[in-house]
Amino acid sequence: MSVQTGTHKFKIKKDDMVEVITGKDKGKRGRILRIMREKDRVVIDGLNLVKKTQRRRNQNDKGGIIEIEAALHSSNVMIVCKKCGPTRAAYEVEGTAKKRICRKCGEAL
Repeated sequence: MSVQTGTHKFKIKKDDMVEVITGKDKGKRGRILRIMREKDRVVIDGLNLVKKTQRRRNQNDKGGIIEIEAALHSSNVMIVCKKCGPTRAAYEVEGTAKKRICRKCGEAL
């Protein structure tokens, strides 16, 4: 088994609206909170919730079971176009500016 070094190039960014295309949250949409490039994973607001036990840190803190967002693999999400829904992203270069566009309709993402 080979170990891959380096980071994966993402076509999605923080605060993009994405849709989960596979897994327990398939079909749900949310905004990207965090991208972990070294692990090819993304954390999406309100999706892939897991229960975690949390200890009391001090007298005022409340310990117990909390729900937090767990990371999803980046291949399991697709960027959402306002016009045509889940799509792949392409790049268009105009002069020195590079912008992302929808592969289906060509509108800016």
